[in-house]
Amino acid sequence: MEGLHHKQHVRVDLNLNIRGLKKSSTLEINEKSRQLQQEGKTVYRLGFGQSPFPVPMPVVKSLQAHAHEKDYLPVKGLLELRQSIADYFRRKQNLDRSAEDILIGPGSKELLFILQLVYYGDLVIPKPSWVSYSPQATIVGRKVNWVDTHLENDWRLSPDELETLCQQDSERPRIIVLNYPANPTGSTYTIERLKRIAEVARKYKMLLLSDEIYGELHHMGQHVSVARFYPEGTIVSTGLSKWCGAGGWRLGTFVFPPALRWLLDAMAIVASETFTSTSAPIQYAAVSAFQENPEIDDYLNKARNVLRAIGKAMHIRLEEMQVTAPKQQGGFYLFPNFEAHREN
Repeated sequence: MEGLHHKQHVRVDLNLNIRGLKKSSTLEINEKSRQLQQEGKTVYRLGFGQSPFPVPMPVVKSLQAHAHEKDYLPVKGLLELRQSIADYFRRKQNLDRSAEDILIGPGSKELLFILQLVYYGDLVIPKPSWVSYSPQATIVGRKVNWVDTHLENDWRLSPDELETLCQQDSERPRIIVLNYPANPTGSTYTIERLKRIAEVARKYKMLLLSDEIYGELHHMGQHVSVARFYPEGTIVSTGLSKWCGAGGWRLGTFVFPPALRWLLDAMAIVASETFTSTSAPIQYAAVSAFQENPEIDDYLNKARNVLRAIGKAMHIRLEEMQVTAPKQQGGFYLFPNFEAHREN
């Protein structure tokens, strides 16, 4: 009887972290809009951030060719894929990484959760942000520090305001999440600002998680990773969901600096006891997504052109209606401000 009571107390304690949490807002909107469409209603889906483009054909063909793969792969990911990703970052961002610096997971969302589970530190998030950063921290039991951003700065993180936060407890371990091109604002960062953010992160020994899932959708094809300026403390997060149009395939990756190999290994231990490994056919297919390929380059150029044209046209229409928004620089988001239409 004593053991039963103990189990009941444990169950209550575990529930405290998720009490009051609801289903992910974007997922709930997506499911509701799909239901309304099935009922024959006209729905404009503004919830879930999903690429409007098909998966590039070379990647589709690779998936077809590897559909028979059924074995469990290494928990850190297929070696060939990890090498392909390391080569990609060396080619695109001049980052010297090896296959041993890469961790593959069933979506970057899962990897972010495990990171917070194994690394003790507050989560620092610019506001506004993607809707799942904060709830994940709450589930794990981590403190969330919000950093305000401002309309006149297109809702970008200010290095000075970040430093002000850090000065309150300079020794406290922190993970700062920097997402750009940003969900939900469509803004990105200049090289000068990335360097300043990197300086602050280095000064206070913060772990910087650079969520660059929309990096290849920079409308001018000029995305620059902050890891260039803080290579020893930056983990770069990316995957197939946005630039490759393969959100439902669920493949994400974290790219670690060699100095954080211990953290990668710790996350791999948790992964081995949770998701075990990422889908084998998807991993084999993803190898081709990260390899140099003129057909994929052409796909990306066309996607950027379309998104840039749509973003510009929508921005003009919003301005005509006295609705302000940052000019879209990447991804497929606009962040409108309807203040001019607020009722008195």
